[in-house]
Order: sequence, then structure tokens, then C-alpha cells
Amino acid sequence: MNSRGSKAVFAVLLFSVLLIVVFQVAVLAESESMVIEDMLGRQVEVPTKVARVVGLEAGALRLITYLRATELVVGVENIEKTDHKRPYILAHPELAKLPSIGPIHGGDPEMIFAQQPDVILWTYTTVGEANNLQEKTGIPVVGLTYGGARTTVREDLYSALRLAGEILDKQERAQKVIDYINGEIARLRARVDQSPEVGPEVYVGGIASRGTHGICSTEPAYPPFEFLGLDNIAGGLGLKHVTINEEKLLQWDPKYVFIDQSGLSLVKNDLTRPQFSLLTALRKDNFYGLLPYNYYTTNFGTVLADTYYVGKIMYPDKFADVDPEQKANEIYMELVGKPVYAAMAEIFGGFKRLDIC
Repeated sequence: MNSRGSKAVFAVLLFSVLLIVVFQVAVLAESESMVIEDMLGRQVEVPTKVARVVGLEAGALRLITYLRATELVVGVENIEKTDHKRPYILAHPELAKLPSIGPIHGGDPEMIFAQQPDVILWTYTTVGEANNLQEKTGIPVVGLTYGGARTTVREDLYSALRLAGEILDKQERAQKVIDYINGEIARLRARVDQSPEVGPEVYVGGIASRGTHGICSTEPAYPPFEFLGLDNIAGGLGLKHVTINEEKLLQWDPKYVFIDQSGLSLVKNDLTRPQFSLLTALRKDNFYGLLPYNYYTTNFGTVLADTYYVGKIMYPDKFADVDPEQKANEIYMELVGKPVYAAMAEIFGGFKRLDIC
């Protein structure tokens, strides 16, 4: 073969090699990111391998903790540094030592950018807010719908776990959390399926909602009552948090009252008023304390733990084998990684009959 032919062959080979290299680089570049649809309906390009993440707004850091991905977190909102009354932050105090990414309910774009997360997970946001933050920081923003514990919105929680699990490469853990929550609810319901209805005599007060409240703050769709088949005396008021008037509570006159201990001091102050001395639950010493389930949105582990305690009070025979404190630790261990019931009880009071007078 003459030199001209050799050069031609060499050129063809070189061109082929270059094509292969370009193709491999393109494939590699493509594999380093993926496009997902977030829960706001936005198409967001995120890295396939996330090494750094932040969570914004109520519940985002809790979901990351449930997924056992706290080692990826590079910054937290100020509330996590100053208020340590939620199970996930009690279980992971190291999170409070991370750099601040700004104030409660959404952080600060410049402070978020300074920590250089690969992705931002944001609950309780809007399309406009998410797009705006993504434009300001150049960092992918994924909107999540947090959901809740009651049946009508629990699928939103599961969808958020699945999506965050896909992004953080925690798909298996996400499904395990979903299966665990479903399993506990099924086991609770199985204990009381054959029980007669207790009747319209159960009430929960002191429910937190954007702050603490007194005896008249209640939850018509209170999940522990739903899981146990109890007839919530306030159940006819819809699905959202409400504050009733005193006359309504006196008219209902519930025989059993459970108090969310975030509002316990306010409840006690309310009950110093003479009109409340007529309440049957107060006269019969049937006031019981529950751990706050709504603290920077829903604490799903606390919902389950509270349900076991309510079951112990309302169905003592069917829950005779249950130690509510031990069960709470089991639940917290599974969801946040540590048995933090004692710490929660020290802060709020824990499961007990309340000394109201």
C-alpha cells in the first residue's frame, strides 16, 4: 500500500475513533442528569447522582430524614438550628450544626447558593416560587406536595417519598417507609375492627396550627381517631383545622378529651374559666396528653405513636399487650433512626392522664 493509501486509511480510522469518543462523551453527559416531573407539574433536570441537598419549608428535612439521606444535607433553615422539638432533629442533632440557608418557610437564595447543593427539595411552594428560586440560584428546584396522615391525602406523602427517593437514590428506602406506615395503620385497624362504635364522645384539643392554641383548637379529621374507628365529636366540621367556640364544646360535652401538649399551657388556662368545670371529661378526670403531631407540619411517626396511646385508653382490652412508650420508640427508630420518645416526653410531657386542676 502506498503512503497516500496509508494516510487515507489512517484518516478513516482516526475519524472513527473520534466519532466513538464523541458518542461516549455524549452518552456520559446524558447519563449524568435526568429529567423528572415534580409534584407541581414542572419538568426539572436533576443530576443522576446527588451528593449535596437542601430541604426547604415545613417537612422537607423530615422527608430526607425518613429516607436516611441526612448525610447529603449541606445546610438547614434557621428553625432547625434554634428549635429542637421535632423527632427528626432530636434524632440528628448534627443537622443543627450545618450552615444556615436562611429563615423558616423557604430560606434565602444567596445563602442556599453559598452551600452549592446539587438539588433543592421544596415543600409547600408554587410553580412561580420554584421557578424564581431556580433562576436565581441556577440549582434545580423540585417541588414536593407534603400530604398528610389522613387517608384522603396520604398518597401525596407517598408520592413525595417516591420522588425524593428517586432523586436521592433511595428508592428502596422510600418504599420501606411507605410499607411501614401502611402496615402500622393496618395493624391498628385490625385491633379494633370488631369493636362497637365508641360514640360521639371523643375530642382532641390544643392542636397546633401556625402556632399553639387552647382547648377549642381541634382537628375534625384527626388521624388517630380515624385509624381507630372512633367517632370524633368534631368530625362533622370538615377536614381542615378549626377553632370552635366555647359554647359548642360545652354543648358536645365529650366524655374523653385528648390534648395535644404543644398547647397544654393554653388549655390549662382556658379550663380555669368556671363554665368548663361542667365538662364531664374534666369531672371524671378523663383528660389525656398526646405528643404534638403538627410541628412544622405533620410528624407522621408521632401520629402513629399517639394512635397507640389513644387506643390504649379507649380500647384497654384490645391494646393490653401494648406499651405506648415502647411502641413510640419503635416507630421513631424506624422513621428517624433513634428512639426519641424520652426526649419528646421531657419537652412536652408524654403519654399520661393530665392533672388539669
